[in-house]
Amino acid sequence: MTPIFAEYDRRRDAGLIKADAAQRAVATRLDQLATELTAQAPHTGLLARFRKPSAPPRGLYIHGEVGRGKTMLMDLFYETVDFAPKRRVHFHAFMQDVHKRLHAARQSHARDAIAPVARALAKEARLLCLDEMQVADIADAMIVGRLFEGLLAAGTAIVTTSNLSPDQLYRNGLNRQLFLPFIALIRDRLDIVPLESPTDYRLGRVKAHETFLTPISAQTDARLQDLWLRLTDTDRGEPLDIDVLGRKLHVPQAAHGCARFSFAKLCEQPLGPPDYLALARNFQVLFLEHIPALGPESRNEARRFVLLIDTLYDGKVRLVATSAQAPEGIYPAVDHAFEFGRTVSRLKEMQSASWWGKKIAET
Repeated sequence: MTPIFAEYDRRRDAGLIKADAAQRAVATRLDQLATELTAQAPHTGLLARFRKPSAPPRGLYIHGEVGRGKTMLMDLFYETVDFAPKRRVHFHAFMQDVHKRLHAARQSHARDAIAPVARALAKEARLLCLDEMQVADIADAMIVGRLFEGLLAAGTAIVTTSNLSPDQLYRNGLNRQLFLPFIALIRDRLDIVPLESPTDYRLGRVKAHETFLTPISAQTDARLQDLWLRLTDTDRGEPLDIDVLGRKLHVPQAAHGCARFSFAKLCEQPLGPPDYLALARNFQVLFLEHIPALGPESRNEARRFVLLIDTLYDGKVRLVATSAQAPEGIYPAVDHAFEFGRTVSRLKEMQSASWWGKKIAET
């Protein structure tokens, strides 16, 4: 097995990644876990019957701001570690799979659906790598604690990445006090590993690229998709539901701190301040597609758009958008003239390099 930090150094020396002391420190900790997992590989033969199973090694909860390299390091670990069976999956996709399994278990009249699902998952993966843990749904919050208990009890080692520290998971969520035992479980059973790199490498991928694209066309759609790929490393994100005051806000696509919506979904629907605030709290970048030219008959849509941009601006969220018009041409009507003048100014500021951040690097 190639040491993970050695492979990290090889990629750095080859110019594939930037040298980063914080990343290399996490790579070294992942390498330690890989060694522990390899030593725990099951024995074979007659004597194996009499050997007492060793306790599984402690997993890792790797957290840090978006773009610091958490996913890259976990993928490097997963590709390098010689251990099976193993599974690497995005957290939202994992929870969708869990819900399907729970539904099937309930259909078979299982008294406790979570326990058999956890056992089945543990058989399929003695090493489970979960990317981008973010709990925004009450149903997930109520399930994930018992699910992790079952996985850990069955001997599965868990490595997960998150933009949030454990204490920040499901913050402001409905009935959050019921979620606190899960945070305690993470701290008790996983090692908390911060990735404290000062550089946002992911945002470096948008340097010299426009982020407010006009007009709406196949070309600007393609450029927005290219920026999505640069920031998320995926063609399409996972759907996600966020709890907002006891109801659901559906996010069509979410990946690596980015959310993607059409204008129609965010500004033509009866949404308001709590919805937009939930987006600003949960995501660092918002992709907004197909902002139309708004006439006098669209005053409600214009009002929501003003509120959305104000909320994103106050939350320091980055915006990537396609629009039929440049900011000053979106809503030339007199309604909300003052508010929309401020929106135009903010949209222009949100395109600036200073807004996207100075501590970024080309990758």
